[in-house]
Amino acid sequence: MTETPEITDSHCHLDFPDFADELPDVIARAVDAGVTRMVTICTRLRNEPQVRAIAEDHAPVFYAAGTHPMSAADEPLAAVDQLVALAQHPKFVGIGESGLDYHYTADSAEVQKKSLRIHIQAAQETGLPLIIHARDADDDMARLLTEMHRDRPYTCVMHCFSSGPDLARAALELGFYLSMSGIATFPKSSEVREIFAAAPVERVLVETDAPYLAPKPHRGKRNEPAYTAHTAQVAAEVFGMPYPDFAAQTQANFDRLFWKAAQWRAAA
Repeated sequence: MTETPEITDSHCHLDFPDFADELPDVIARAVDAGVTRMVTICTRLRNEPQVRAIAEDHAPVFYAAGTHPMSAADEPLAAVDQLVALAQHPKFVGIGESGLDYHYTADSAEVQKKSLRIHIQAAQETGLPLIIHARDADDDMARLLTEMHRDRPYTCVMHCFSSGPDLARAALELGFYLSMSGIATFPKSSEVREIFAAAPVERVLVETDAPYLAPKPHRGKRNEPAYTAHTAQVAAEVFGMPYPDFAAQTQANFDRLFWKAAQWRAAA
């Protein structure tokens, strides 16, 4: 019997109402599919206790917290000290998601930038990876990330990367990681696949962004962490690698970036 390769869903939202009635089953299906770790992301800091509880109650789940850029104008600004304090929890493994989104919320661009700087400062203070959401803001994103990295280096993953090649290059030049979501499995996403194909495989992660963006063959349905395997299989094809080898590479990549999750696993 062939053993299922292990992979990690580096970004999902298990606290969302979509999973409320069946969360233990969702996590169990993920583990059965080889997804032995999940990072669930808190997008509004007032929800951090609920997200933390999910990580505490389920061994395969870790968490991160921040203020999503689309909520930056509606939520109190985070404080660096607040994020640093949250990061003391042993299963808190990343800062964010934060970032810039000008697709629907360009009117709050200045608030988003201020919020992003706070999250970067927290990543600099804690040494934890920054988790970035970027949409229709490539120039401002590249400039701000680069300026603050020049002042004090930090690590980062560009989650659900579907921006342009210039932002991808800027992120990779800073030593950042790109995370592939179900978008890369869509037939019309050839540019996204080309961007990943040009990236070092040592800097690639996979994710679901569940409950959003379900990959083929589940497109249009609710996404869940088990479906990370579908995206990872497409990614293996993009890199011309056998699936078990690609899965092992992304595990090593995740351990390198999300070092607290790796330490937890080593101690378990």
